[in-house]
Amino acid sequence: MRLFNFIRYGVLILFFQGLSACDGQTTAGIDQQQQNNMVDVAKPQQEDAKFLVLAFGDSLYAGYGLKSGEGLVPMLQSSLQADGMSVKVHPAGVSGDTTMAGLKRFSFVLDNLKRKPDLILLGLGGNDMLRGISPAQTAENLTQMMDIAKSKNIPVMLTGMIAPTNMGAEYVNKFNAIYPKLAKKYQANLYPFILDGVVTDKKYMLPDAIHPNAEGIKIIVNRISPMVNDSLQKAAR
Repeated sequence: MRLFNFIRYGVLILFFQGLSACDGQTTAGIDQQQQNNMVDVAKPQQEDAKFLVLAFGDSLYAGYGLKSGEGLVPMLQSSLQADGMSVKVHPAGVSGDTTMAGLKRFSFVLDNLKRKPDLILLGLGGNDMLRGISPAQTAENLTQMMDIAKSKNIPVMLTGMIAPTNMGAEYVNKFNAIYPKLAKKYQANLYPFILDGVVTDKKYMLPDAIHPNAEGIKIIVNRISPMVNDSLQKAAR
């Protein structure tokens, strides 16, 4: 994975500020479009799939602002299946979730799945950055989730976020180091910035200029799908 030029994304202050508009939304507040995406992915014929991936994250995982079938979860599942994999991707994205909120529901979600997932796709931390939460606290919450997954012998693939330069150099350096350090510590696959190649081009974004549209999601899926495939193949060995 190539290195990311964080300065390039320093101009995206409005994007990161806009994401905070989703802050505070709880599981009970998931919009109808997100519910449709969840229903679409959880079709009965997928129950016997060889692999189960738990997609655990925030609005970028929850299909915010997208039609049924256009979110990250259903499109990732379709991409993996097109590659010949027998896989179900289970939706567990909640808009506005911080790492603390995610940690509080992490074990509950795992314990209430019909089977142990073969891989957890973990994408949290963006809302922590928006609120100016200490990177040390964000890292600790993510570490606890990684430890829970490790205790259950479930591999994790991380999709990271970056902090804009207006957060200050010290904060940026500490926040941006979280995901590489976790990936190294737990030998997890890492996609450093989930919106790389998407957020800087308005044709891949919704009118709010905050969230990816369906075309943007396709780009993200095309980039992370091979890594998810690789993670599953490793888990099967």
